[in-house]
Formats: sequence, structure tokens, C-alpha cells
Amino acid sequence: MSFHGQPNTFVSEVHLKISNLTKSVQFYTDIIGLQILSRSDDKASLTADGVNTLVVLEEIDNAIVNTGRNTGLYHIALLLPNRPQLANTLYHLLETRYPLQGASDHLVSEAIYLADPDGNGIEIYADRPEETWKKYDGTIEMATNPLNAEDLLAQRDTESFVSLPPETIMGHIHLQVSSIKESEEFYQALGFHAVNRYGLQALFISTGGYHHHIGLNTWNSAGASAPSENEVGLKTFTVKFPNEEARNLAIKNLKTLGTEFTQKENHISTFDPSKNVILLAI
Repeated sequence: MSFHGQPNTFVSEVHLKISNLTKSVQFYTDIIGLQILSRSDDKASLTADGVNTLVVLEEIDNAIVNTGRNTGLYHIALLLPNRPQLANTLYHLLETRYPLQGASDHLVSEAIYLADPDGNGIEIYADRPEETWKKYDGTIEMATNPLNAEDLLAQRDTESFVSLPPETIMGHIHLQVSSIKESEEFYQALGFHAVNRYGLQALFISTGGYHHHIGLNTWNSAGASAPSENEVGLKTFTVKFPNEEARNLAIKNLKTLGTEFTQKENHISTFDPSKNVILLAI
């Protein structure tokens, strides 16, 4: 999983606004298979390895439904270490009878899609070996083909699912944005580069040659505004830089775009052109 460590920049943690903490924690632990790292009256941090936070759930007052038409979260994507672990997870999800939204073969990966109780999208996936990816002049070929579930399930290596494996990480985040052009300029300043485009409405970007650390689309959000504060969905996500130098360069680049920052001690946050809030970490 070298794409999510030195010397690359990647997404490490996502903070979600939800309407009912008890209900959401039960979903993310029983259905998804994450573990509680810490919990308060209105917030819970979830982990796979007992050390690193992957998802933060925060119950907000007077929560309203996400319309899906504003900017914000399209889905979070939990990356499993291998295909057998994805097979174990798919079998578990089928056993729970929790409704799935889809299952796809993206050539570079295989993925399962569902949503949490508030409609926040979730992808659970496993990458195919990098040597099988088809690359052309900086572009990595991807597709959305039907998943061969029968072949995948044949890779199961356990009879009982307890939790996601500790090697599970935040593989990527996929965002709804108002403008692909403005978003590309912003994320290039952070150090991400385009690796695939789906026409003019979707862009996939990464560092270090990964198929994507961030997905951006305008399928339902072209020209849209940000959601209201009490709408469930994305609160923040964390971009992790390999060192202080890389973060400072990103900040310098963003300042040339007129981007504003908030800094409290060593915690620095900003927002992209679609008002998605980003924490810049090391």
C-alpha cells in the first residue's frame, strides 16, 4: 500500500455529519466492520487497526436529509489489502441482507457500493496488482464493468466475518463539485495530478501514479452550491502530506489562487472551490 504513504500525498481520514450517532455507530461496526476508537455523546472515531482513525461520525442538531444535488460527498472508499478480504466482506454483506447499491469491476480494482443510514455513500474495494493496470502517457485505464461476484466469492478465506482487516485504509474520497476545471486547478496546487477523465464531468487525480486518491464529478452538482450546515454529509476530510516541505509548497501554491486558510497551532484547514473543507496534515 505504498500509494498511501511516503513519499505520496493522500486522503487519510473523513469526518461525516450524521443524524443519529447510535444508529450510525451500529451500522459502521456491525455492517461495515470498523471498530470504535473513541466515543462521546455526539461523536465517534472509527478505526480498523485500533490506532488510526479512518472515519469520524458527528451527530448534528436539527439534521436534514442530503438532497444529493449540492456539492459534497459522493462516497468514501475503504481499501482492503487483498481480494480474499474483499470476498469475505461481500459474503458478510450478503449475509446481513443490507441493501447494496452496486458492485463493479474497474479494471484497476473491484468494488462494492452501499450507503450508510443517512445516505452517505461508501465504497469498499480491493486493488488489482499495479502491474496489471493499463497505463498510457500518464493515463490509467479504468472502466465500470459488472463485478464477477461468483468468481470473487470463490476467493473467501474465512467462514466468519468479525471485522475489516487491520490493514484497511481510506483508499480515496469521491466528491461532488460544482466545476471540474476549478477543482482541477485547486487540487493540482495541492500536488495531485489527473490520471483519468470521464468526458467533461468526472476527473480522477492522484499522487505517485495511483489510479486515484480523489475522484471529482459534476454528474448531479454542476454549478451547485454547498449544502447547509445542518445537512448530513461531509464535514471535512484530511489530506496527508509526506513532510512539512510538501505541505508548505501546497499552501504557497494555493495562496497564488487566492485560497483562504484557517490555522490553529499546527492544524491548518482550507476549502476547495466547491466549499469542501480540507484539513492539511503531515
